[in-house]
Amino acid sequence: MSPLERGFRGASELIMSNIEFKERLSVEQVEEANDLAPKFQEDGLIPVVTTDYTSGELLMHGYMNEEAFKKTIELSEAVYYSRSRETLWHKGATSGLTQIVKEMRIDDDQDCVWLRVEVQGNGASCHVGYRSCFYRSVPTGDAFFEKDGELAFEESEKVFDPKEVYGDAPNPTKL
Repeated sequence: MSPLERGFRGASELIMSNIEFKERLSVEQVEEANDLAPKFQEDGLIPVVTTDYTSGELLMHGYMNEEAFKKTIELSEAVYYSRSRETLWHKGATSGLTQIVKEMRIDDDQDCVWLRVEVQGNGASCHVGYRSCFYRSVPTGDAFFEKDGELAFEESEKVFDPKEVYGDAPNPTKL
């Protein structure tokens, strides 16, 4: 039974986890041992890249604080820390586009997380309505100057209308 089926309505209803991370004692321990000893940045966050479990497509980049990291482990659903809202963000709690974590990896020095997920609903992960948050490409080399740095859309259609899904909720993009 998923957390949503158990009555979970959002990150504010999460109960603190019993999960404990190991103390970082040596480079060898961090890089070669089986100890989970994540290194959070000075702001208390760790970057997260999220890809589709089946296709490998890059869906999004976000951050977790320690609580979000533990909740992701506990729920097997992606929970991030929203820097713009300054709160935990259980992905899909509002939209229904929950990210079921099929695999969670941490990099060599344990300062970046990789989530491989199965997205529920229509499969979108971007609040703008596209499947991936990386829906535009940046030209490189000579092409950058030839195109005056103009971005190219790699996804031609939105998967959903953000206004229908989020209503009057504030846009998390900050200028």
